[in-house]
Amino acid sequence: MRLREQMPEFQGVTEWANGETSKSELSGRPVLVHFWAVSCYMCKESLPLLNEWRDKYGEQYNLQIVGVHMPRSEKDTDLETVRSTIEQYGMKHPIAIDNDHAVTDSYQNEYVPAYYLFDAEGQMRFFGAGEKAIGMVEQRLHKILGPKEEA
Repeated sequence: MRLREQMPEFQGVTEWANGETSKSELSGRPVLVHFWAVSCYMCKESLPLLNEWRDKYGEQYNLQIVGVHMPRSEKDTDLETVRSTIEQYGMKHPIAIDNDHAVTDSYQNEYVPAYYLFDAEGQMRFFGAGEKAIGMVEQRLHKILGPKEEA
């Protein structure tokens, strides 16, 4: 995907965890789509930070995080292992389990972890993948979220 492209639909999902979502439901909100896999240690290391952002920026700026579990091997397609990992890491945001790579293909994604940040108009504003990408995501979040609202 290229910058400023519209967010793809979440079609062909094997199963949803923590409730299903759609592009239309996310309209008008900034969205961070996070690709991960149960066999990826870097992915697991980033999950607590994603949970922190979900709670902090979700409440304050209406940010929505959507996880996409992208299996890297046949072993990663075990739904019980994925569900157990979601529970173990306290992931409460919607997670698309993408065993057939339908969502993965629509994003043209090849990596885990990978982060796609969309503004409230649904345009991609940032893409990053790999170990160092998580450090750049929060900087980009601040750019699209704007100034903090005073309570």
